[in-house]
Amino acid sequence: QVQLVESGGGLVQAGGSLRLSCVASGTIFRLNTMDWYRQAPGKQRELVAHDRSSGLTNYADSVKGRFTISRDNGKNEVYLQMNSLKPEDTAIYYCRGQLGSYGYWGQGTQVTVSS
Repeated sequence: QVQLVESGGGLVQAGGSLRLSCVASGTIFRLNTMDWYRQAPGKQRELVAHDRSSGLTNYADSVKGRFTISRDNGKNEVYLQMNSLKPEDTAIYYCRGQLGSYGYWGQGTQVTVSS
């Protein structure tokens, strides 16, 4: 069973930075994709950043130029560097991994940005 564990969330002032990490375990295969989603109170979960094993990435318009997704070569680890954080970035951030036709979610890590 693939398990994903996020870390790195916390409280930060607007304009600050955080780096989220996600580590997947339980498989010897490289996950096809590893993505970051977020869900703010009262809102639907949304895709923040997407990374394919080929290196292609894409981002939500709201985070372009501020967030960077990266993967550790050869490992099932993904990171999200978040700069110039805004109060509207406050949410629970989830890591999602895809292996074949199966998708797996982490438990999430809280990010709170104060104004």
